Amino acid sequence: MTAYSLSERIYDYITTDEEGHTCEAISEQACTDVPQNFLLNTLNGTATKLAEQIASPSLVLPWFLSALGAPTALAGLLVPIRQAGSMLPQLAVAGRIRGFKKRKWFWVGAGLVQAVVLLLMALLAPTLPALGAGLTVVVLLGVFSLASGVGSVSFKDVMAKTIPQGRRGRLLAVRATTGGILALGAGWLLRTYVADAVALTPYLILLFIAAGLWFGAALLFGAIEEEDGATEGGRNALQEAKAGFKLLRKAPGFRRFIIARALLLSVTLSVPFYALDAKALTDNRTSSLGVFVIAASLAQVLSSPFWGRFSDRSSRTVMMLGGGLAAGAGTLALLFGFLPATQQNAYIYAFIFLLIGFARAGVRLGRKTYLVDGAPADQRPLYVALSNTIIGALTLAGGAFGLVAGAFGLRSLIAIFVILALLGVLLSWYMPEANQMVGAET
Repeated sequence: MTAYSLSERIYDYITTDEEGHTCEAISEQACTDVPQNFLLNTLNGTATKLAEQIASPSLVLPWFLSALGAPTALAGLLVPIRQAGSMLPQLAVAGRIRGFKKRKWFWVGAGLVQAVVLLLMALLAPTLPALGAGLTVVVLLGVFSLASGVGSVSFKDVMAKTIPQGRRGRLLAVRATTGGILALGAGWLLRTYVADAVALTPYLILLFIAAGLWFGAALLFGAIEEEDGATEGGRNALQEAKAGFKLLRKAPGFRRFIIARALLLSVTLSVPFYALDAKALTDNRTSSLGVFVIAASLAQVLSSPFWGRFSDRSSRTVMMLGGGLAAGAGTLALLFGFLPATQQNAYIYAFIFLLIGFARAGVRLGRKTYLVDGAPADQRPLYVALSNTIIGALTLAGGAFGLVAGAFGLRSLIAIFVILALLGVLLSWYMPEANQMVGAET
């Protein structure tokens, strides 16, 4: 059996249903390469999802900084830098990417940069004083995030050129599922060996493994067969910004998507505060975080196949359901404090992380599929970049949620997150379906 026939069998097993093979919105030649590209993209996603878990800015890197003796304040910068840094520069690079016939090499370059950054973290940080080590990790994470932003624009454009509409949600789901299965093992290792460790060695091993995974992912993405794309209409950053904000005025469907996505950003921003809430209400041991990692990874594994097929039918509905689950998780977290003290443990609170994991997977996969399916092919990088740039700026502003927690308490902040998630559900309801987003222009 050849590698290509194996990829065909895998693709048929995952995607073939009553509709049979379809190649909507891609060329005949690209259709021939779909099974191979689907498999390569899946393996790429498996590697990156696992790498993201074992070098997580919300879990592993804060503990790494603690083991280095770096100031605690630096750990609070990791998640905002990771999220915003990957989104803010996208509007500036989208026009440049469109000027190249093949866009996959931008992802390959970004993946290699991310691999090198993790290697530098592991090699440099242990040799520096505590403050210098912490600042080095933060600065390198900023570089990592900028590379991630370039890769994000490239990835969505390449996926739209190589995977037919109606199969993209399933691709994203399979990537998340396979990565999540491996992340379960990573969570167990964190729970058993890393969570309470004070030595640097376990963290360095994780960073080296993550760097290797990013390097392998870059090779896999480079092997994808991508046809030449249109290069007309390339713009500089200022022209791209003008064109982007013109879109917001002319396309009410896209504008509603941006607002709904902004409100549902609360689902992602809430997770660290659930961890703090759980730490305060349960046994207060850092090893409990390993339990929550396992719960979140399990949610990714269980939810992705469901969300993937559902998003191919209605990605708007997936966003709504994800927001609803997030609101439900927040409500349960508010009620957790009323349980008897003997029942307030990490394993019961892990159910809340299971729900929020389902919600995050649904919101993320739904909004990715919605944008790829709804944006015009010749303007897709602009739609992706504008959306991510706006959300990146709002993510930085989301740092104010920490001030809210300090002033009014975690329970009040969780209540705010519940309200924001419900508003996101409402806005998603008023969005057009993805294939009508551009048709809703006036």
